[in-house]
Amino acid sequence: MSTTTVENPVNKQDSMTTASPRKARGRGENSRATSLVSHGILIVASLIALFPVAWLLFLSLGPDKDDYLHPGGIWKKMTLDNYTYVLQETKFFDWLGSTLIVTLGTTLIGVIIAATTGYAVSRMRFPGYKKFMWVLLVTQMFPVAVLMVPMYQILSELQLIDNYLGLILVYCSTTVPYCAWLMKGYFDTIPFEIDEAGRVDGLSPFGTFARLILPLAKPGLAVAAFYSFLTAFGEVAFASTFMLSDTKYTFAVGLQTFVSEHDAQRNLMAATAVLIAIPVSAFFYFVQKNLVTGLTAGGTKG
Repeated sequence: MSTTTVENPVNKQDSMTTASPRKARGRGENSRATSLVSHGILIVASLIALFPVAWLLFLSLGPDKDDYLHPGGIWKKMTLDNYTYVLQETKFFDWLGSTLIVTLGTTLIGVIIAATTGYAVSRMRFPGYKKFMWVLLVTQMFPVAVLMVPMYQILSELQLIDNYLGLILVYCSTTVPYCAWLMKGYFDTIPFEIDEAGRVDGLSPFGTFARLILPLAKPGLAVAAFYSFLTAFGEVAFASTFMLSDTKYTFAVGLQTFVSEHDAQRNLMAATAVLIAIPVSAFFYFVQKNLVTGLTAGGTKG
């Protein structure tokens, strides 16, 4: 005789509830340990990046030029005299004016030329347009020492030695090739339909470029501007060769005046370097919102 066992549905449901497995971790959800490790690595990396800046600021508070040899003694004699001396006894503000003229001029002219060049190569198919971009890269193969003499002769014939415009043109010859490639890659990511829509609306090619394309290319323009600004701001070789008047020195050249054949006023150099970092930080603050987007998007197509 066979017997049949009837299972209680309530007990079955309870057993399923108690035996249900732990909820699986979703994609992108990290454990607490992983999160702590990643945050710890980021904190250490940030401290490593900030240490040179903090060290420079610390050395700038030492009153003696040899305090860097015994940095522990700076704590007892910190002073702002170095900053006072740099601002009052040197040509700091002349260097500031020269630097702003050169860097902003290089940034403005360089970005305009690079943007128009990149747009032309990205949208127009003229004879030799591919070779043209490679020619721009070839110009970057020559070292500064090779270019120095012919550039000096050209600027001398044009009477642009010890002239801001001459130095700006020299810097543009360095920044435009790279920025043109950068902008060309960024313009490639903008759909061609936008250009077609501009032509349908009756815009000229330049009107389409200025009114429709450039507003969409702000991240790429920000990267090009930042690269041009830093290149002109920190360059030494051309500036020290083509600018003869000490009142027309840029910051990078002005720092060299604290170093002589037998002496180096490192405390004044440190204070000047801290002051120099202020305009760079301000410029970075204005463009940083678009930097990450421009750096990543410009390399998606080439």
